[in-house]
Amino acid sequence: MKILVTATSFKGDTGGPAMEELRSFADTLVFNPRDRPLTEDELISLLPGCEGCIAGLDHFTARVLENAPDLKVISRYGAGFDRIDLEAAKKRGIRVCNTPGANAQAVADLTVALLLCAARRIPRLDRDTRNGRWPRSTGVELYGKTLGILGLGAVGRAVAKRGSGFSMRIMAYDPCLDEDYAQANGIIPAAFDTVIQEADFLCLHLPLTGETRHIISAEVMRSMKRGAVIVNTARGGLIDEDAACELLQSGYLGGLGLDVFEAEPPRASPLFALDNVVLTPHTASHTAEATAAMALMSVRNLAGVLSGKKCPCLVC
Repeated sequence: MKILVTATSFKGDTGGPAMEELRSFADTLVFNPRDRPLTEDELISLLPGCEGCIAGLDHFTARVLENAPDLKVISRYGAGFDRIDLEAAKKRGIRVCNTPGANAQAVADLTVALLLCAARRIPRLDRDTRNGRWPRSTGVELYGKTLGILGLGAVGRAVAKRGSGFSMRIMAYDPCLDEDYAQANGIIPAAFDTVIQEADFLCLHLPLTGETRHIISAEVMRSMKRGAVIVNTARGGLIDEDAACELLQSGYLGGLGLDVFEAEPPRASPLFALDNVVLTPHTASHTAEATAAMALMSVRNLAGVLSGKKCPCLVC
């Protein structure tokens, strides 16, 4: 059995239980030869003969899937699956699975780190101090503020727990919100517009779909409190980056923390020049603990599907 592994942090020289299980299951392993997500043509050149793929952030378009006649399962090394054409996968009988919750604590940690960095402009202060300057900077506190969370899944819940440690007032919107869980954990369920209007800090933990693309639009951002801070560690397309840039430059928005971008990697973005913006390279899930958990779950999902066993993490 031949398996393609495209996840950039799960490589041939990776050790540990996940790689041991994968090597014992597969006859042949093909690894991503580049330190980035693969293009359509690169995927098409590697997929022939592969019955399964442990997928990173590559775009599995209809064209890619049409040129993968042997492919039976795409096992996402991560929770998001917006870069896989699910309709094309269903049409070809290709199963898709993911690793929900495996990286929740890692993503929640970086979310709060970006909140703090944006609130206190820590990267700029670090840069100025290293360059011999001794600037005075007045930031804002998280303590006692309202934290708005869009998406109360595994990551959103983990962020809420961290926010409660700062004595924040936690509000959440989720179309499938578990009100019993919210009540038991001191989270205020609220409508989307209410969360937007009352949040001092807003964190995004939604999947990227046709309905959620640019859900944080210019109009939505203008309805937020002046000085509000937004952090996105989910998917770049959730925010209209051009509109956010204008509102940051005008001073209406207080800060922005992004780990994800509409185009990755971002090229020559005007956001780069703004001191009230903190940027990281889609790295929220990159902790030793999270990568180990995602690797093991993605391998077991793949092996389960190809062995005809029931997989609890099937997307389609």
